[in-house]
Amino acid sequence: MKVANRGDVKPFYAMEVMKAANKLESEGRRIYHMEVGQPATSAPQAVLDAAEKALKDNPIGYTEALGIPELRSAIAKHYGDMYGLDLDPKRVVVTTGSSTGFLLTFLSLFNTGDRVVLAEPGYPAYRNILGALDIEAVGLPCGPNTNFQPSPDLMATIKDPVQGLLVASPSNPAGTMLTSAELEKLIGYCEERHISFISDEIYHGLTYEQDAATALQFTNDVVVINSFSKYFSMTGWRLGWMIVPEQLVTTVEKLAQSMFISAPSVSQHAAVAAFDCKGEVKGYINAYAKNRELLLRELPKIGFDKLAAADGAFYIYANVNHLTDDSMEFCQKMLNECGVAATPGIDFDPHRGHEYIRLSFAGAYEEMEGAINALRQWLI
Repeated sequence: MKVANRGDVKPFYAMEVMKAANKLESEGRRIYHMEVGQPATSAPQAVLDAAEKALKDNPIGYTEALGIPELRSAIAKHYGDMYGLDLDPKRVVVTTGSSTGFLLTFLSLFNTGDRVVLAEPGYPAYRNILGALDIEAVGLPCGPNTNFQPSPDLMATIKDPVQGLLVASPSNPAGTMLTSAELEKLIGYCEERHISFISDEIYHGLTYEQDAATALQFTNDVVVINSFSKYFSMTGWRLGWMIVPEQLVTTVEKLAQSMFISAPSVSQHAAVAAFDCKGEVKGYINAYAKNRELLLRELPKIGFDKLAAADGAFYIYANVNHLTDDSMEFCQKMLNECGVAATPGIDFDPHRGHEYIRLSFAGAYEEMEGAINALRQWLI
């Protein structure tokens, strides 16, 4: 049977590392998991209770493609509570995780052969989904001088026309953020040139020095993608959402009807309760902040002294070019020799990622302490 070229995408190395780490763990090795952005915490208790009630009280069937009205309204209210915005629930699209949101966005905004700019380093699934759709991903090298984020000046270095820009603030893997002024300027640059702007806001709420600005504070002519996975610690519930311009709702709905029917029913009913759990979620964020403080203090002492700002999310992006010129080999050695699982930078930046690794601090504090001790013994 012939295999289509669009399926020829690079592996997600974070998942490959996790597979290798799990194998060693099954053999009795002590492994410190810092390879994936998987919160150590459960979903909030009220979400668990709502899921149990939904299983008892509701037939678990299809919902409307755009999501149940209660959840769409709760999401719209969240934008009022968090950002002071009056958002029409009709613009809210509930999705099967944020990954579905990216697929629906790319399908509804771009044609075959269009070009979409992605910051490098950036989340690898962006590139892979675009490639599978025959849309060209245009890598934009971003470094410490712009806090690993795109800027109008960097965008101006791209000579050929582009149709889209995808921005993540806070970002994965660097955890860096755009200020409100920087985000507004970038959106303005794109509007002047009719470049579609997509804002990945999955790590909103997970910030440590300043709150993140949403693109919706500056214009309605953007697509915003978010998820219950990170902030609400609901990765396995496979539930996300999009905020789309009014003129895009029908297009997205028709695509969603044919491709996904609807997001998981139980997850939708349970997630309505998530927005009443922000006190519990604050406890999660405090735990991440404690982990972050530990790593930012201790990593430089053991040789990891070139770190991205880690303004938000739960990642440390470390330049290790003084230790290796092959981040994949380095991560393999680190896993095998001291039991610390991390993701090679080539996952996020195919050109300069050989000099970087990403460490996730989404796990328990004890896991972070153990990893630091293991790395100290290995490196010093």
